[in-house]
Amino acid sequence: MQLLMLLACGQMLTERLSMATPVSVLRLPKGPDPNSRGFDPKSPRFIALCRTSISTSAASEDDPEQLQREQHARSVLRESFLRCLLSMTNKKVEFHMYEKVKVEATFGASDIDVLNFQVSDLHTPIGVQKEALIRCQDVISFTFNV
Repeated sequence: MQLLMLLACGQMLTERLSMATPVSVLRLPKGPDPNSRGFDPKSPRFIALCRTSISTSAASEDDPEQLQREQHARSVLRESFLRCLLSMTNKKVEFHMYEKVKVEATFGASDIDVLNFQVSDLHTPIGVQKEALIRCQDVISFTFNV
């Protein structure tokens, strides 16, 4: 009986060791709507913070080739920015904020709309926070070593 239990425990331990490492998921605070899918798209706050598109230049409205070039340039810039965010993960990043404030933290993730950065070990002028969210609209620029 003890041998059978020992074998079962050994098999469970082997299964546990061979399991894939779980991926951490960033859960942001729930929005005010009943479905917790974020803010009402018609609210002034959502419109101010979450513009879904940037208007095209006046020249591109008349010229389809200009519009295509502009869209291509935007897609290249967006891809570069997303690759930059990906390369920042788990690195020390210095954020330059308004009022000449500089803070340093280990970058973790960004939400899908790039409205917030999740960071760890945030070193601020008044102390250190273990975990924090930094609003992107408060950041002027950021630097990190590649």
